[in-house]
Amino acid sequence: MVAWFFVILFIYTKLAGPLPFSVTSVTTQKSTTFDVTGEGKSSIKPDLATVTAGVSVQASTVKAAQDQMNSVINKVSEVVKKTGVDSKDIQTTNYNINPNYDYTGTSQRVNGYSASTNLSIKVRTLDNVNKVIDEATANGANQINGVNFEVEDKTKAENDARQKAVEEAKKKADQAAKIAGFKLGRIINYSENFGGGIRPMPVMELSKAAGAPTQVEPGSTEVTVNVTLSYEIQ
Repeated sequence: MVAWFFVILFIYTKLAGPLPFSVTSVTTQKSTTFDVTGEGKSSIKPDLATVTAGVSVQASTVKAAQDQMNSVINKVSEVVKKTGVDSKDIQTTNYNINPNYDYTGTSQRVNGYSASTNLSIKVRTLDNVNKVIDEATANGANQINGVNFEVEDKTKAENDARQKAVEEAKKKADQAAKIAGFKLGRIINYSENFGGGIRPMPVMELSKAAGAPTQVEPGSTEVTVNVTLSYEIQ
């Protein structure tokens, strides 16, 4: 009987072609991960300051206002250079001349002009910041619009903060695994952010009372890095 079955099957395949036959392959994959975060901070002293010094004047004509402002701001620029600031680190940030109006009576009329301009001054020797401010104000600058302290090269501080953040995240992951009773596998994902980046925190004390010299302290700058590590759970 078995022999006859194979004979019949052979004849059928010759006449009708091969029998239809298919195999369906299904692959399933299970992936379980555990995410943990860490934060690292690194303090560093600023090595660069930007002082914004301005001049504002009033005059009866456009030319008079412009001449007066130019004379003062050029003088300020020259005395600042004598403190050791390079000319490439002094930049004009605005230059404005506007009419002043008298609104008394039935119609408005121009009764003079206001002119103003600012210099952005990069001071690379922080011991000179106070001197730059004092020299600028002594020679006609009537506005100091801010002192901003920065770190020119943040790489080392960022790497220090990053290392602390990763170490904290790994420590938290190990502790969680021991407490919860699971085993950590390899790290399969890493992400980081700086939480707003480097944030200068200067201590600024501009004291001009009784002719006292300016005292501006740079304070310190803190770099914060937040990381997230994703582990496979074995």
